[in-house]
Amino acid sequence: MSDLEERDRLSGTDAPTETGELDGRQRPAPPFSWPASELHEELSPPPPAPPFSWPIPEEEPKHEFHHPLDRVTGGLPRRVRIVVDWVVTIVGAVAIVLAIKAWVVNPYRIPSSSMEPTLHCARPAAGCESRFSDRVLANRFIYRFTDPERGDVVVFETPPQARAKCGAGGTFVKRIIGLPGETVQIRLRRGSGYVYIDGRPLPEPYIEPDRRDIGPEERFRVPQDHYFVMGDNRSQSCDSRVWGSVPESNLIGPVFTIYWPPNRITIF
Repeated sequence: MSDLEERDRLSGTDAPTETGELDGRQRPAPPFSWPASELHEELSPPPPAPPFSWPIPEEEPKHEFHHPLDRVTGGLPRRVRIVVDWVVTIVGAVAIVLAIKAWVVNPYRIPSSSMEPTLHCARPAAGCESRFSDRVLANRFIYRFTDPERGDVVVFETPPQARAKCGAGGTFVKRIIGLPGETVQIRLRRGSGYVYIDGRPLPEPYIEPDRRDIGPEERFRVPQDHYFVMGDNRSQSCDSRVWGSVPESNLIGPVFTIYWPPNRITIF
């Protein structure tokens, strides 16, 4: 028996022993020991909190800018912004309508029978054939890009002579018959007046036989930058035969459609 075993036996202790790996002798075990896993858990620091673990304060809703005006009114109270939006919308709509009427298209009502049967006026006015007057649209910008043509039904501002001799002013609707520099002649054939341009007869399928005038025979020279206009209802039209040619600057534009009444809708 070795000296170590002898001392253990004499001391009366039964301490647990462990066997050394190098010399094969048993060594006393430590008084106690924690399992490695428990020791690791006890000594390890707690994991850091994720960034979303803390409540985030809600931000106040911000005003969204839908159009440039919001950048001006964004700081105003909501009711004031609503009123300003409505005012700007209404003013903008009115401005667009006025701009369209001034430079693009404009509506007109046919008040007299001078353009029957192409354009109707309402009974009981003399020579009118319809229950309702035709409503037409005139193109106000096309003559900026092209010259007026013979046969165009045009809206124009009446010259001073028309106001004096026809007893009416404002705007007229007639058909262009003679162009600048041409000679327009009215000749009687079988008691009815027919138009000749520079000595050649002008075909006019839009004239009904009973609506031609009955004279007198006349000749007109159309000045430069002027147009000779006549109504399709020759017997009841106060036109260039009475007060002369229309300056080009007075032309508003050609009629391109009848939009009212529905049964009369037509595109020229």
